[in-house]
Amino acid sequence: MQVTPLIWIITLAVTVLFFVYEFFAHVRKPHEPSIGESARWSAFYIGLALLFGVGIGMVSGWNFSGEYFAGYLTEKALSIDNLFVFLIVMSGFAVPKKYQQKVLMIGIVIALILRGGFIAIGAGLIENFSWIFYIFGALLLFLAYKQAFGSHDSNPADGKFMQLVRRVLPVTDEYHGDKLTVKKGGTRFFTPMMLTIIAIGFVDLIFAVDSIPAIYGLTSEAYIVFTANAFALMGLRQLFFLIGGLLERLVYLAQGLAVILAFIGVKLVFHALHVNELSFINGGQPLLWVPEIPIWFSLVFIGATIAVATVASLMKTRGDGDKNDRHTVEGGTVTAASKDQRETDQQSDDDLSPTAGAPK
Repeated sequence: MQVTPLIWIITLAVTVLFFVYEFFAHVRKPHEPSIGESARWSAFYIGLALLFGVGIGMVSGWNFSGEYFAGYLTEKALSIDNLFVFLIVMSGFAVPKKYQQKVLMIGIVIALILRGGFIAIGAGLIENFSWIFYIFGALLLFLAYKQAFGSHDSNPADGKFMQLVRRVLPVTDEYHGDKLTVKKGGTRFFTPMMLTIIAIGFVDLIFAVDSIPAIYGLTSEAYIVFTANAFALMGLRQLFFLIGGLLERLVYLAQGLAVILAFIGVKLVFHALHVNELSFINGGQPLLWVPEIPIWFSLVFIGATIAVATVASLMKTRGDGDKNDRHTVEGGTVTAASKDQRETDQQSDDDLSPTAGAPK
């Protein structure tokens, strides 16, 4: 895939302009976006991402387009998981609804910058060390295990890192609008808004560790890696407000992501064996009999896994909701019946009392 420096410059400039527009058009004035606003902008960014993928196919070939779409789907799924952690962080810091847009915007920009750095490092490693695919593959298999069986209940707002930050930085107990710092008694204090952004930046760093190796397992083109990440992050702010409570219903998202990460990890190990140069493996010769998983299969597998995890989650939570509603209704019926019975018993006691029917 031929990507000239001019194309890189234009791509980076357009990406920056999008985020600048987002800030001045939607974020600068604190407000809670409506469902309609969030839906329109989410559809716009998803449509833009799909058109870009088609454009790659028309210009550079449909195999590269397939790599982009597989990468975009993977990064979008990982970004939604990222959103769930954002929700936990903002709940932990009790961020007011109207200021959540600013927190999300800054968090997304931090994520893009961190991922850009990891993309550059990953491209350099892949270019010079073919054995790095073994490490990436092993890392993804480990992360898949952690994703499937690790605890997802911890709150990053109360973690050791944030405890250290609180000890180091002077922090106020209350919010001062959407300000990051405030001056009190001649001393500059950081607000809980700043702590929230620091926590989200730390979360972004952790998520970049699995997202970049994952997409490098689908394509070796740094340009595709960057654009898939950029489009996955664009519109993430609107998606947060659009799906809102739906995040808590995606109970099998972690398992779905674990399957995807494990699949890409295996794909990376297969590729590493196919281009092997390590002397202690097959005498430093490639194992050409090891299959290379085609990109079309990766795209179908990732899409199907996300679909199954989503549908299974919604069916599970809907079933649980129906059970809870039924228990609530049944509990209400018993309570009402008990109340009627108590009233009847009370009436009987009144009729049998010595004063019943006595003149008042």
